[in-house]
Amino acid sequence: MTLFWPAAGVAMAATMRYGLRAVAIVPPMLLLFHLLLSPVPDAFLPFSLLANTLGTLAGGWVALLARREDALGLSGTLALLRGGVVLALVSAIVGVAGLHYSDMVSRTQWSLAFVRWALGDFVGVVAVAPAILLAMGARGTDATAGLSPYAQEPERLGWLVLLATSYLLMAWGASLGGHYALGVTVLPLALLAWSALRFPPLWTAVASLASILLIGMFAGFGLAGFIAPKDLLDSATLLAFLGMLALLPLLLAITVQERRRATEHLLQRATTDVLTGLPNRQAFEEQVRKQLALPEPPPRALAYLDLDHLKLINDTASHAAGDAFIRGVAGLVRASLPAEDLVAHLGGDEFGLLLQNCAPAVAEDRARALLRALASYRCAWHDDALATTASIGLVPFHTTDLDYAGLLSQADAACYTAKELGGNCVCLAALHGGETLDRTRAMHWAVRLREAVRRHDLDLYCQAIRPLHAQAHAAGSGHGEGRHFEILLRVRDPATGELLLPDRFLSAAERFGMSVSIDRAVVGIAMNWLEANPDAAATIATCCINLSAQALVDEEFIAFLTDRLHRSPFPGSKLCLEITETSAVRDLARAQRFIGQMRDLGCRFALDDFGTGFCSFSHLHTLDVDYFKIDGSFVKQLRTSVLSVPIVRAINDIAHVLDKHTIAEHTESEELIDALTQLGVDFAQGYAVHRPEPIDDYFATP
Repeated sequence: MTLFWPAAGVAMAATMRYGLRAVAIVPPMLLLFHLLLSPVPDAFLPFSLLANTLGTLAGGWVALLARREDALGLSGTLALLRGGVVLALVSAIVGVAGLHYSDMVSRTQWSLAFVRWALGDFVGVVAVAPAILLAMGARGTDATAGLSPYAQEPERLGWLVLLATSYLLMAWGASLGGHYALGVTVLPLALLAWSALRFPPLWTAVASLASILLIGMFAGFGLAGFIAPKDLLDSATLLAFLGMLALLPLLLAITVQERRRATEHLLQRATTDVLTGLPNRQAFEEQVRKQLALPEPPPRALAYLDLDHLKLINDTASHAAGDAFIRGVAGLVRASLPAEDLVAHLGGDEFGLLLQNCAPAVAEDRARALLRALASYRCAWHDDALATTASIGLVPFHTTDLDYAGLLSQADAACYTAKELGGNCVCLAALHGGETLDRTRAMHWAVRLREAVRRHDLDLYCQAIRPLHAQAHAAGSGHGEGRHFEILLRVRDPATGELLLPDRFLSAAERFGMSVSIDRAVVGIAMNWLEANPDAAATIATCCINLSAQALVDEEFIAFLTDRLHRSPFPGSKLCLEITETSAVRDLARAQRFIGQMRDLGCRFALDDFGTGFCSFSHLHTLDVDYFKIDGSFVKQLRTSVLSVPIVRAINDIAHVLDKHTIAEHTESEELIDALTQLGVDFAQGYAVHRPEPIDDYFATP
């Protein structure tokens, strides 16, 4: 009997690669082997064929049954070991029975024959089968797919030289004689461990096979100073050593590969969008930053794509339909652009594109072609065909002295501009200046405002409103003498401490839907101050607070204001809520309902900027307000414009006919006060009356 049987490993590899049908090749191949290379007695020949065939069949069945998805992952390797044990035991039982039947071994040699046969088959399986399977690429397994690179060629060549040198040193050291010649095998074993850590498992498996063949030849035949095994214990020890030499480096290599796969899988999940399979925002940013770091980059363009009306699909067909549509769009965008262009799903209905090797005109042509493809795209969903358009913001660039965040901000601003233009269009942004830069500034303001509201960096100022007639004072207050004033907002810049006037931030607040949160903060701060200063609150006749157009239709704000007035000792009758003419007319029914709800709590109302909107006379009957605030543009031109005087007179007359009162804004001089008094205007507000001052200072003055 041979020291180990490589044919067992070949048979097991064929079975795991092609299934149990591969066992059919074992009998004819083994028959040819016995007839041509290793003759055996006729009585033993059937047992030899049966032993190897049944052993391969049983071992292959166990291995295939225990194996999971990966044929040579850790679970696949353990399944191979189980199959190798079963193959060795079944083959040894039948084979030793044949040896006894054909009088090839005596009864006293049964145990030796069984151990030698079983261990020889097992070593053959663990030494040969993994190398064959890895070399062939086992079904369901690509040993290196998706993994980061292993060691480079210089290290591999150096390792091969050292492995060959270790074999020569092993042979030379053993030839010197001594009883511990087998100890020099630690040299290739150390290199096998190196291979398991640094190289693909195939390298380790092939090197292990070569080492076992070499050591088995030296030890089995007593060459180069090795002593051939003389009894059962020697044979078992040598075979066990050879089995460990094959198994341990392979298990280490497979374990390292499994860990690399797990790491790669986690990295892929962290950088890949689950919905579309495209790179996510983090991966897109990393790739663009790498592109920006290139020493001599070609002209490129960063594009920000946003679907125009995905919410309609989500609301009408379900969010599952919206997800299906986004997946379809992702595939369409990827297929519509050259392979070198980077496409990423940034989240929601937004995509990022890095267009390579394209001048601005070429980038714009690509973007427009993509929009045409998206406009014609239809996603089948049950009985519906889902469709929408998209908007693209495009930022061409060439230099490397750019920041990713700045580029993305410009592209986002350009995309928003495209959506404001109606969608389904491309907006080409310049890196400096222009409309997109204005929007970028507005976005920065929105961020600063949100932070100011959160940190309560809001200061309240007061500006007095002067009655121009004694009758106006009494009628306007409804409660006799007292202060008439408007609360004005200032935002404190957290970086510089500078107080910012509304003209710096209100447009950004309206553009990004922050007006209601600012209104809520102002009302809350004002009510808190008035409640904390009851003596000052007692001197108030009218406290005016501006409300945005969004506040009139925001149910949460209405609920907040109602609850706040219910809980406050400050009477609602002293509050005058200012709404603009255009905001009231925009949704007249809801404005009327809001006015009615607040009037039930005692609040009064002023129609701000009157004369500049589109309020018809018929609407004045339905809007139950107490004051018309004449727009300052008419007041400031009373002495210079021939139209201003009749307009102011007409507004004042209309207000008095409707039993309302008028307040003239932007009264900047005593001459204007005299002119307004002559025209019969009831109140004046402006720098000629009072310059705004902090609320504490305002009430500190008698």
